[in-house]
Amino acid sequence: MKVVIVGGFGVGKTTMVGSVSEIRPLTTEETMTQAGVGVDDNSGVESKTATTVAMDFGRISISDQLVLYLFGTPGQERFWFLWNGLFEGALGAVVLVDTRRLEVSFDVIGRLEERGVPFVVAVNTFPDAPSHPVEALRTALDLPDEVPMVDCDARLRASSRDVLLTLMRYLHSLALPA
Repeated sequence: MKVVIVGGFGVGKTTMVGSVSEIRPLTTEETMTQAGVGVDDNSGVESKTATTVAMDFGRISISDQLVLYLFGTPGQERFWFLWNGLFEGALGAVVLVDTRRLEVSFDVIGRLEERGVPFVVAVNTFPDAPSHPVEALRTALDLPDEVPMVDCDARLRASSRDVLLTLMRYLHSLALPA
């Protein structure tokens, strides 16, 4: 099974894949250079020094016959053309959100809705991030009530696992006859 982890620049996608993968994740992190100045918006994450330029990949074995493949996408819009291949065959997605920069999530969610990809929203809890009630976040992100929204700490394996379990439960509920 294939799941994609998406979100804006610097929301914790690489961190989530790394924290939950049973293998050392494959990452395509590269040092940020002057070439991105004026092209990439790093407001709110100015101390970030590396960025994903293609994808992150991790794996979780559920059983001998069932494996969950995790693909983390690049967050900068200039790399979004890579999403086409990453979404091929995906069952669903996790949208990671940073409450310090909610606006970087709008286009991400819009792209998933346009593609018809089922997703859950995981609010990554950064230490200096403001906390908002779930309903306020849901309204700000214009999310339908049926889309699950959970808090997480992408650095913690158990928290990232719980996000993936939320996605699996959601996908299962969509597959049930109405």
